Amino acid sequence: MKFMEERSAILLLEDGKVYYGKAAGKIGTVTGEICFNTGMTGYQELFTDPSYFGQIMVTTNVHIGNYGISNIENQSGDIKIAGLVCKVFNEQYSRKLANESVEDFFLQHNLTGISGVDTRGLVSYIRHKGSMNAIISSEEHDIKVLKKMLANVPSMHGLELSSSVSTKEPYFYGNESSKYKVAVLDLGVKKNILDNFSKRDVYMKVFPGETSFQEIKDWNPDGFFLSNGPGDPAAMPYAVKTAQAMLADGKPLFGICLGHQIMAESMGISTYKMHNGHRGLNHPVKNLITGKSEITSQNHGFCVNADEVRANKDVEITHINLNDDTIEGMRIKGKPAFSVQYHPEAAPGPHDAEYLFDDFMKLLGA
Repeated sequence: MKFMEERSAILLLEDGKVYYGKAAGKIGTVTGEICFNTGMTGYQELFTDPSYFGQIMVTTNVHIGNYGISNIENQSGDIKIAGLVCKVFNEQYSRKLANESVEDFFLQHNLTGISGVDTRGLVSYIRHKGSMNAIISSEEHDIKVLKKMLANVPSMHGLELSSSVSTKEPYFYGNESSKYKVAVLDLGVKKNILDNFSKRDVYMKVFPGETSFQEIKDWNPDGFFLSNGPGDPAAMPYAVKTAQAMLADGKPLFGICLGHQIMAESMGISTYKMHNGHRGLNHPVKNLITGKSEITSQNHGFCVNADEVRANKDVEITHINLNDDTIEGMRIKGKPAFSVQYHPEAAPGPHDAEYLFDDFMKLLGA
């Protein structure tokens, strides 16, 4: 492990707010929508989650890198966040399972970050002002120049990003002799979702997000899955069309996060950009079917329109967020189809919601 040379860095927000700190990772300049995650652990899983593509992540936990990086914990092939803002960027780490430091990991994947920032103060500011674009630079320190660069960054609203992280070619996952076959529409799928299916005797074919339904159907799967992913669901008519065809086909259908939003759009329910979004490992959700509550892992900046869900006679609300009453789950009446806004596979996070994979298995078995 090489100790990084200390260099200054700047974080500039779209509204002109400036933060100063130290360079972390690669010396460079990055842009994206700034968001924050309140999780105390699991930074590597967050860095490699495709749902974070195009976003600069602020971590409220003080220490990042203290337990290093382990190759087995990546949720995709490489880092997906656009940049990192943290308080303490640890060069030294302590864990037997770790392969390298977070600094080496960032350098390997050409990721730029900034440390030494009062992240909790920054999060408080973002919570009040709302999500916005930002720029991190450890090579350019002229604020006027950075403002010009930031002005050219597109808003997340209306931005289609899923095609940037979806697989380019179909691939198989799991044991070919498994009992069930599930077609996965990859909008930015996490590895742990595939692992949860695989350990439940499911063999998967993972299709690029823009694959036609006919090509998916030709594989003759027992059910369909709409994955998580980044970007604005309203900018993804290709995925909505596929989801509509899956619903019409009548086989079991399960959606997570972006997949939940796409299923809503396929039912004529609109989605909207949230003030800040939900990102963390401690969001309380109530299951309206069982009456039980669960602690959930969440990562989304868009949400389905609650009034439109309640007005849709073909949709039943199954889960609600106990913090703000947003829709966390729904099922389609008369169809073996359901979806949730949060992440039952966690990684990182609690395992309270893993039962949802078992619920999907019951539909496959039926």
